[in-house]
Order: sequence, then structure tokens, then C-alpha cells
Amino acid sequence: MPQHRFATLAVHAGQKPDPATGAIMTPVYQTSTYVQESPGRHKGHEYARVSNPTRAALEANLAALEGAAHGIVFASGVAAADAILKVLGPGRHILASNDLYGGNYRLFQEVYGPFGIESYFVDMTDLETVQQAITPSTALLWLETPTNPLVRVVDIRALSDLAHSFGVDVVVDNTFASPYLQRPLELGADLVLHSTTKYLGGHSDVIGGALCTDRDDWNEALRFQVKSAGAVPGPMDCFLILRGTKTLHLRMERHCANARRIAAFLDTHPKVGCVNYPGLESSPGYVLATRQMRDYGGMVSFCLKNDDMDSAMCVLGGTRLFALAESLGGVESLISHPASMTHASIPRAERMKVGLSDTLIRLSVGVEDIDDLVEDLQRALDVV
Repeated sequence: MPQHRFATLAVHAGQKPDPATGAIMTPVYQTSTYVQESPGRHKGHEYARVSNPTRAALEANLAALEGAAHGIVFASGVAAADAILKVLGPGRHILASNDLYGGNYRLFQEVYGPFGIESYFVDMTDLETVQQAITPSTALLWLETPTNPLVRVVDIRALSDLAHSFGVDVVVDNTFASPYLQRPLELGADLVLHSTTKYLGGHSDVIGGALCTDRDDWNEALRFQVKSAGAVPGPMDCFLILRGTKTLHLRMERHCANARRIAAFLDTHPKVGCVNYPGLESSPGYVLATRQMRDYGGMVSFCLKNDDMDSAMCVLGGTRLFALAESLGGVESLISHPASMTHASIPRAERMKVGLSDTLIRLSVGVEDIDDLVEDLQRALDVV
């Protein structure tokens, strides 16, 4: 379709009314195989592990939202990350953010480490440190921005320029931001990764992952992994995510507006010791986030002034609207304890080095009424 603005792409890209019935929504093509006119002669699909019309619509939609030539979807965000690593060979190195999702840390270290793919973790906000860590074996620079769970912002353009000067490709996990807030390919990245479970799906009812790229070689290599390893989403999963992207722009605006208010509330609360949110002018990432992102996102993390476990547990157990649960990006607000939940797979010593304390609390700020959310946190903090 012609180049349209984001909201129009979110609703329409990759989709046409069903030619058989005129249905406005892409059908759920619940089939495992496709009839061929003659051996090797078919209407674009042969076997559902390789491709599916519902999946193809989602891939085209996500590619349009990221401004990419190609979109490839997977059964989960970790499956998408796994596909990238399978393209690498033994002896190659990954240089990753030292503040990243615990599941990716586990995948790098415990799954691929024994196969000879080594991973190193550095502060991606320090270009000199990154440059010193690059070696001739480095194959990928793996970025998160904003990071999980400390919500730090890293300079995609500067890091991409640096990596490319060494012949290193760049992967950006764009899950926290979504393509509505930033488009890493436009800033020089080679691959964009999403857990579509999060903001893209947006309703906490589906698991999925996606990769977007302008690179034909990466597209070919990743589609080979789809065909050969088969970590693909089912058609109903694709339908649910495609339904979610139609309201992405609307939901992100509310997520961001609510998170700004929550961060400001926490930042001035006498019982709160620190707040991690790039939308605060006091944040080290504020200037970069203002330049690199459309808005500052819906994720906030904080620690208490009384920095002890009992106090943190009181807050975690004291909310009623913020539900204690893993994941993020749904319409409902969630509260979590990264050290024992999403990041438990990272050794404590490594967590502490980067500031991920045992008492850090992470919020996925939903789209509820902001006054109700503030009151919910206030009640939980009152008991500390």
C-alpha cells in the first residue's frame, strides 16, 4: 500500500478484505497444508510450518510498522532470539547489554555457550567501553533500549555506526518501546526484535515474537530457520497479535501518559529512593530519549528509600490494581520483582554489578484511570 502514517499502517498494512467473503478482518487460516495444482505449483503456500496466510498478513503489518522490507514472526520472543543465534557459527561472539532481559541472558549463556557461541555483557551507554570489547570474533551487538528492568536508554545510531565500522551487525530489542515510539532500522540497526506478547499484542492473551530487517541476507537466513526449526506461531496467535496492532498507537499514548504521571508521583514520594524512567528530566537518558523516541514508554522501575526486602515485599503485595505478575505491555497494570521473577536466571553478583538490586520493583503501567493507579500505589506505600 502507499506510504501512510503510523496509525493508518497499524490498522491496514498487510491486510485486504478476504476475496472469498469480503470479511474485513484477516481470516484465521486453520490448516496444516495446501492443495497444489501440480507438484511444486501452488498459490503461494505449501505447508503451514513454512507459511500461512494469517501469518503472512501479520508479517507484512509488522514490517510496515517498523519501516522494514521484511518481517518474520515466531512462536515467542525467545524463539525469535534463538533463530538469530542459530545463524551464527561456533567461535562467534555476542556483545550484549549488561542490563537485559533475563531470558536472553539464559539463552546466551546456558543454551548457546556450550555450543561455542560466547556472550559478553557491557554497559552500552559507554561507547568507549563497547569499542574496547569488540574483537575480530564479535558477530553481533545486542541492544535493548529502553533496557529491562532499569529502563536505561542507549544511542542506537552511535552504536550502529561503531559496530558497522568493525563489520559487526546490530540487533535492537524494541519490545519496551514498540515501533510507535522508535524505529531502530531508521537509526542504523540491522535487525529489530520484538516479543509480540507485550505491547504489540497488548492484551495478555497471546505469546509471540518477531524480527524485522531490511537485509535480504538476514531475511533468507531467518526464513531458513523458520522452515528448518519450525518455531512458528499458530494462525490464531497471529490473528490475536494482528488485532492488537490495530490499536497500538492508541494504547501506547495512554501507557506513556500514565507512566509519566506515575514516575512523577514516585519521584517526589518521601518513601521512594530512586526512580528509573527516561521521561524524568533528572534521568541520565532524558536528552537521548527525547531525541530518539516519540515518547518515553510505559515501563517504570523504582527502589525504596528504606531499601530492605521486607519493605519491598510489602509494596509488591500491597497493590490491588497493579497485579503481581511477570510480563508487561498489556492494558492492565502489573508490578513485579525482577530479582526473583524475570531476571532470576542472572547470577546475583552480575545483577548487583549493574544496579539490579534485590529490592528493585518494576511497573508495567497500564491504561486504567491514572488517578486510580496513583491511589493504588499510594496505599501500598503507606504500609511501608
